[in-house]
Amino acid sequence: MTRGAGLISIAVPCYNEQQSIQPFMDAITPVLESTGHDYEILFVDDGSADDTLPMLVALANASPHVRVLGLTRNFGKEAALTAALDFVSGAAVIPMDADLQDPVELIPQMVAKWEAGTDVVLARRQSRPDDSVTRRWAARFFYRFIARLSAFPIPENVGDFRLMDRAVVDCVRQLPEKTRYMKGILAWPGFQNEIIEFTRPLRRAGSSKWPLWKLFNHGLDGIFSFSTAPLRIWTYLGFILSLFSLTYLLWIVVKTLVFGVDVPGYASTLSIILFFNGIILIGLGILGEYLGRVFIEVKNRPVYLVGVKAGFGMGDENRG
Repeated sequence: MTRGAGLISIAVPCYNEQQSIQPFMDAITPVLESTGHDYEILFVDDGSADDTLPMLVALANASPHVRVLGLTRNFGKEAALTAALDFVSGAAVIPMDADLQDPVELIPQMVAKWEAGTDVVLARRQSRPDDSVTRRWAARFFYRFIARLSAFPIPENVGDFRLMDRAVVDCVRQLPEKTRYMKGILAWPGFQNEIIEFTRPLRRAGSSKWPLWKLFNHGLDGIFSFSTAPLRIWTYLGFILSLFSLTYLLWIVVKTLVFGVDVPGYASTLSIILFFNGIILIGLGILGEYLGRVFIEVKNRPVYLVGVKAGFGMGDENRG
């Protein structure tokens, strides 16, 4: 199936990106013009503390192609991306960052594959030259780990940067969870996909909003949102430890009946108690992670709140 003309939507979550906005617009505008499609660029300001929102509103007032949502506070990138997908209008949607580490030069290739009938075009990073060795190792380990745990494939080294057909976006919008791990959510619908590989360029302006501790917590969201394997692992571990304990108990009984009672060792007893208490606390922690997510879902609070809109027509004001 081939596709003809259609609106291309660029969805851009922003947080403190005042230094990146204008370079991003200068780079992406001629690329979008070259595709031959009409286009819109939807920026979602995630409660920035700098002048990002005023700059975006000025762009929306100056260009018919720019739309802006300003969230009432910082809800996090996953919430901002959710808001963007709720409000875009395009037949094809491309989420990307404003820091130009998602190369705008790939957009024509993505659009060409979409026109040829591909539902999802994934941009996969071949290398991360700006990341430390520790960060690259952690990313490689995490992607392989979650691939083994998840019931469906989450592509390795693929971020939010991709092209999705409107049918895919509509499926994503039906997913109601409040704890949003977007790499998993965007992968969940499936559909026909192709991969374009690229080398991630250095960030041109601003600074990363993802320190290691935040990435670690984000990774936990991915694991606990898309797999029950941690719960199952502790079920198996419980059986193994119970079998070990029963075997040890039988050995103690037989040894006592045959050789009599030895003076018990304080150190060994304390070590065993502390070991099993640690195991119990880890298991309770995993249960707490799942219970905490159930608590968030049950409250059913909105993922985001919109405080500012700019560049929207009358028919678009109530979308989302």
